[in-house]
Amino acid sequence: MSQLGVPELLIIALVLVLLFGAKKLPEMARGVGRSLRIFKSETAKLREDDDDTHTVQAQAQAPAQPQPQPVQPSQIQAAPAPALSAEEQARQLEEQAARLRAAAASQPDKRV
Repeated sequence: MSQLGVPELLIIALVLVLLFGAKKLPEMARGVGRSLRIFKSETAKLREDDDDTHTVQAQAQAPAQPQPQPVQPSQIQAAPAPALSAEEQARQLEEQAARLRAAAASQPDKRV
């Protein structure tokens, strides 16, 4: 394969200037730079998550520690109520919004 030399790079730069205009090139370069920074940070986060996964798996494969003694029934506290499903939460929010709309509609307009 042929390598790009200085004359080829100048021709490519000239074509880019002709296609996009001199004003658009810096904006495009900034956009590409931002995209690359975001991509780099996301890949770093993925690597950290991957490292965390390996750590968790290594801990899971470690020999099991002795089980603690069972808790006496008198020491057990009541468990918190189970979390609502997304549908149930959405339904409750819709009901609350309807009540607020009805209350707002029943009050006289206080704007002067």
